Formats: sequence, structure tokens, C-alpha cells
Amino acid sequence: MGTPNLGWRPKKVLLVIGAGITLVAGAVPALAAGDTLVSIGSPAGPFSQNKQNEPALAVDANHPNILAAGANEEIDEEACNAGDPTTCPFTPGVGVSGIYFSFNSGATWTQPTYQGLTARDCVTPGTPCTAHTGPIGTLPKYYQAGLASDGDPALAFGPRPGASGTFSWGNGSRLYYANLTSNLNAKRDETFKGFEGIAVSRTDNVVAAAAGNANAWMAPVIASKQSSTTFSDKEQIWADNASSSPFFGNVYVCNAAFRGQEKSGNAAPAPLIVLTSSDGGATWTSQQVSGAANNRNSNPPDGCTIRTDSHGVVYVFGIGTGPNKQTGELLSRSFDGGKSFEGFRFLFPVVRPGVFDAALGRPVMDGIAGARVDLAAAPSVDIANGAPTGADASNELLINWADGADGLNHEKSLVRYSTNQGLTWSGPITASAAPDRPFYTAISISPNGTDAYLVYDAYLAVYQSTTSTQRPMQAVVKHADIASSGAPGVFGELNRGAAGDARASSQNGLTAEFFGDYVYTVATRSYGSAVWNDVRNGADCPAIDAYRAAVEGGPSAPRPAVQEECAPNFGNTDIYGGTYADPTP
Repeated sequence: MGTPNLGWRPKKVLLVIGAGITLVAGAVPALAAGDTLVSIGSPAGPFSQNKQNEPALAVDANHPNILAAGANEEIDEEACNAGDPTTCPFTPGVGVSGIYFSFNSGATWTQPTYQGLTARDCVTPGTPCTAHTGPIGTLPKYYQAGLASDGDPALAFGPRPGASGTFSWGNGSRLYYANLTSNLNAKRDETFKGFEGIAVSRTDNVVAAAAGNANAWMAPVIASKQSSTTFSDKEQIWADNASSSPFFGNVYVCNAAFRGQEKSGNAAPAPLIVLTSSDGGATWTSQQVSGAANNRNSNPPDGCTIRTDSHGVVYVFGIGTGPNKQTGELLSRSFDGGKSFEGFRFLFPVVRPGVFDAALGRPVMDGIAGARVDLAAAPSVDIANGAPTGADASNELLINWADGADGLNHEKSLVRYSTNQGLTWSGPITASAAPDRPFYTAISISPNGTDAYLVYDAYLAVYQSTTSTQRPMQAVVKHADIASSGAPGVFGELNRGAAGDARASSQNGLTAEFFGDYVYTVATRSYGSAVWNDVRNGADCPAIDAYRAAVEGGPSAPRPAVQEECAPNFGNTDIYGGTYADPTP
């Protein structure tokens, strides 16, 4: 298929908002009152009930005051002192896919409560915990379907299908929530085959869903094609939401399909898969769009993002291996509604940030026993597709990632742009300002292509070889006008959130910090909204610091009894967000 008309670009005077705040490395900068708590139902303690991370965000293009967010949400897990007080396990069967709603463009948020398997009342010291029916702060209907919701949230709004199966915004809007799922019990073939699958929940009534009505949700559907060795992971979802598209209403999920990794960690195949639904998420077809080879010479695309333009072209991006074993951003497109895809094309090289932590077996940025940054350089992409109608689409693509090309302690949030369906890319443009060291970053573009919004979580101090000193971390939200040429202007600062100590975050195993794999932002014609990982309300625990140093090869230290030896708000990571009017309308 030939390249379709890319549409017209609305012109806007390019203004510089500001060059950002200059900070002294390691210092805690001035705060701004430009954000709000999203995970409002989650407690300040105990750990791990106070642990939320990896936020996702979606806006209803036809009702842009309506937002939905998701996160890894541990509100329903048992406390560490239930059973062995030195362990903080995930309670078998308890879900972790949190859901939050806003009906005023992100000014305030609602976190509904449903019924399902819970362990939130398992706080009695020394008393083993078994999940039981009770209130939950995560997606409903998983326990009833023989499943557990396992997080990695991804959300998208699209049009609702009518009685004839035809999509129209006149029928209303449908919210899709994709997440990882496992069988409720240990048997891998009980509800579906394999270790982890991709499930999709749907609701056509977000008001009722936000009010705690579980019946507003349809039962989850297993979208992924599973075998006995499949571990589906790292999914993203998108609904074709521009009525100008010939595939309007189609829904797409991209994910990595690890095969056999539970049997062997060496050279486990991991092709990138695209799942497509043309009936509102009821049924799905599966398409392998990359090779499966996964070894030291070739890594298939991972950390995927998927979007559509106003003509219905599907774009799926990932980070993987290109020519000469280079690591870079990759792109594959479909011109027939997801039935077939081009081979992945190498766009440009990137440098993954971080230092490999041998004790953890993965890269970190802030210091030993730090939070993983495996997907820091994975692509965040958005397209100005003119939703909900497509009429004013510029179809410009923006791509954003955290890059370590300038070396440790000099990481940047970089942006490139394309005005020809991803065939060529201009840039890179540096969006971050020193001393920020972005590790998760995301970008969005307004449907008419005039404004870009960007958010990142950043470390503010250099890499540390000890766990005994503070590790300040902070979120930053930025905006840039987009010129008629497609070039984003200077990214001016809209908000700098409150800083916290990254050491206050934790994996459930306690050996390292944890913030998940991403942050998120969306853009409308009048505002941008972002969600991020936030540790402002968490407390460092010296006993945990000592234990983590011991794991890294330092002096021996016992695993702490968390509820006895740490502050009540140790591990308290929240999801914060902010909404910002276009500063140059």
C-alpha cells in the first residue's frame, strides 16, 4: 500500500516556556503544588500493601474529561508479619491490577472497591495467611474466572460496538484494561496453558465501575495464544479511536512471548506478538511480528508500544538488536488492520542506561541494590491521529526514551519525531535538564499535533556504591509547542514533584528497590496529563539498607523483620499524577 496523505498541520506560534530549573546534584529542589495522589485508596503502611508502581493512563478521546489509570497495586496483599516476619510474599491468588478513575480531567481520582480474593486483613504477627473473599482494590471477576490479575497494566479507550457489530462513538465508549494473568491455582493448564497470559477486561460504564459496581465490568478474556511453556509479558494496548480509519474500533495488544524461560534462562525464544480484536475485545487473533531468536547476538523487540494513525495504519515499536549487533528502536507497520505486518526496521541506535548489578542480575542506575532499569530505553510513542474523528490529524509521531550515551550520571530523556509515517526521524532533542537522571520517561502529542507533553522519573544524585546515603528521586512534567515543520520546541517545565528517597522503595523480596518499568502521559487539545512513580511518602529503613549491602557482598546482615524494624511507611510508593492546561493555547 502506498503512503497515504498525512493530513494538514495546524499552525501555532512557537514559544519557549522556560529552560527548566537548574539544580545542584544531590540537592532536593523546590516543590511545586502541581500534582495529586492517584492511588488514593492505598494505605501508608504496612509493606507491601503500601506498594504501588508502574502506572498507565488512558483518556477517552470522545469525552476528554474522563481518564482511567492502572498500576501494580498491592493493597490486598498480606503484611510481612503474617507468618515469617522476615518475608513479604505475594499472597497466592490475590490480584495486583489496580484501577483508578477521574471525571474532571485528572483533578481528582476515585479508587473503587470490589469483592474478590483478599489478604489485606492478614496482619496478625506469626499467623499464616490464606486468601479469602473480601474487599479488593483491584480488577474484579478474576477470582470467579479462575484467574489472578498480575499487573503490568495497559489501558485504552475506544468506541463501543453496536448491536450490529459496527463501531460508533454514538454507541458510547469502551475502556479496555490489559494485564498479565495467571491461573488461580498452581496448575498451569487449569484455565489456560502456560505460566502467564494476557487478559483483557472491559467496561462500557466507567461511572458505575468507579462506584464499585463489579457488574459494570465484563469477565476477563484471555487474549494471548498460550502453550504450556509460554510466559506472556510486557504488554501494551491501543484502540483505533479515529473514526476516519477504515479499521475504526479495532483493538491491538503487543507483547513479548517468552517461551521456555522457566525451564532455561539461556537463549529462551521471545518473539514479539500482536493480538488483534475487531469485535470489541470478545475474540482475538495472534500474529508473530518478529523473529524468536534471543541470545547475545540477537534480541527481538521488547518493551513494545502500539498506536494507530488517522488512516488506520498500525505502528508497533520495540527496542532490540539491529545491524552490526546495535541496540536500537525498531518499527513494524500494518496497513490492513493487523492482518499482516512489515518486517521490523531499525530506526536508530540507543544506549541503554545503567550499570549491571551482578547480585541482582540486572542493570540499575542510582546505586547498588537499586531499582531495575531494564526497559529505560524502551520506546514511548504517540501519534497525532486527530481522534475522535481524525479530521485535524497531523499524524506526526513522537518517540521518547531514556538514553545513556553520555555515560553514567549523565543520562537524558531524548525525543525524535517523524512526519512521514516513521520512514525517517529527526532529532534527537534533549527534553531533560541536569542534574536530572531520567530512568523512566513517556511522551504524548495532542490529537491535532500542536503540543507535546512529557513526564519522567529521575534520580537527582550520582550512582552510589553504598546503601547508607540518601538517593533523592523526583518526577518532572514538561511541555513543548510543535512548529508547523513538526519540530518540537524547547521542553519547558510544568511541574517538579516532591522528592523522596529511592531507598524507601522495595521489591517484595527486600533485596533491592523497585519502581516497575514505566510512567505514562496522555494529551488532549487543551491539556496534558501524566502519572508517575512517587516515593515522597516513603521512609528509608536502615536495617534494610544493611541487608541489601550484605546481599551485594558487604558485611553480613540478617534479613529484617520489616514490621518490627522499619518505619510503618517503609516501602510506601504511590502513584501521583498531574493535569496541565496548554500553557500556550
